[in-house]
Amino acid sequence: MKRILLASLMAAAAFAQPARWSEKQANDWYAKQPWLVGANYNPATAINELEMWQKESFDAARIDLELGWAQGIGMNTMRVFLHDLPWQQDPTGYKQRIGQFLTIAAKHNIRPMFVLFDSCWDPAPKLGKQRAPKPGVHNSGWVQSPGAAALQDPKQQARLEAYVKGVVGAFANDDRVLAWDIWNEPDNTNGSSYGKLEPANKVELVLPLMKQSFAWARSANPKQPLTAGVWQGDWSSAAKLSPMAKAQLELSDVISFHNYDGPAEFEKRIQWLKPLNRPILCTEYMARGNGSTFQGTLPVAKKYKVAAINWGLVAGKSQTFLPWDSWQKPYVDREPAIWFHEVFKTDGSPYKKDETDFIRKITSQK
Repeated sequence: MKRILLASLMAAAAFAQPARWSEKQANDWYAKQPWLVGANYNPATAINELEMWQKESFDAARIDLELGWAQGIGMNTMRVFLHDLPWQQDPTGYKQRIGQFLTIAAKHNIRPMFVLFDSCWDPAPKLGKQRAPKPGVHNSGWVQSPGAAALQDPKQQARLEAYVKGVVGAFANDDRVLAWDIWNEPDNTNGSSYGKLEPANKVELVLPLMKQSFAWARSANPKQPLTAGVWQGDWSSAAKLSPMAKAQLELSDVISFHNYDGPAEFEKRIQWLKPLNRPILCTEYMARGNGSTFQGTLPVAKKYKVAAINWGLVAGKSQTFLPWDSWQKPYVDREPAIWFHEVFKTDGSPYKKDETDFIRKITSQK
């Protein structure tokens, strides 16, 4: 009898868990959105997510200034990385700063997508004053969330669960939030930068935790969709998907992807994802030196009403205007032939006026 009762309770709990959005729910939500165009955003004064969000370095005035520049060229969304450690340190203060950011963004008619976890760059994040940028190196201070130590420690899961449920729960009904990106590039092992410092079984550690993170976020019953962007490999058929990509696509309410190639490859990737019958958001693109440009990508994105969120808004401490190869050959004695990412110089002037004119024009056209 007890076994039957326990099974019934477990089944009821499973049934009560909010489900992934149906295709209709996802498409109905997307039909209410404008064409979404924006950037991955970190203020010029912050080298990483920790410096952006910690109390001592949170720079509301700079954020207000920079989001004003974005609004001026027609951008209406930003993809913004959060981090688990500020929540561990001070949940109340962290929520207040996220709310302050949302107030500033709303002033500029920008609705951000928040990223909860990230597998890219330094696997050893630490609270407190962040290091200075490494001269000539792209994204030299960006940190993962959670770090390698937390990934390898099962006792940390309760803390990570509290972070996901706490943040999503606090803003689950906030119209100022566009969406939740559960995990950025979860199977990125950073072979060209920090690969030797990564757990050998990193992907095996991340996969179940990412799935769990979707469930934690969904349990807060957010009115915003959940997603996690596929970024590598072949997505043209289910048989070709990696286990991680399969989980990302099957758990996402709306589909998101990254692509730093030219317009033909960008369009091909959209075609691969269209059979899923869900809204498609490109949450990373635009690497000039790799053939990914605003003029090449945005017309294709608009044709399919695919959201287009490029990497980088303003040149600053992240130094992502420098190419990826700066990790092998730092740009300490030369300037890059062309900026890799970013739209604006630190003073707010466009890196290329023809680009900002183009973005402003294409976003204003119906």
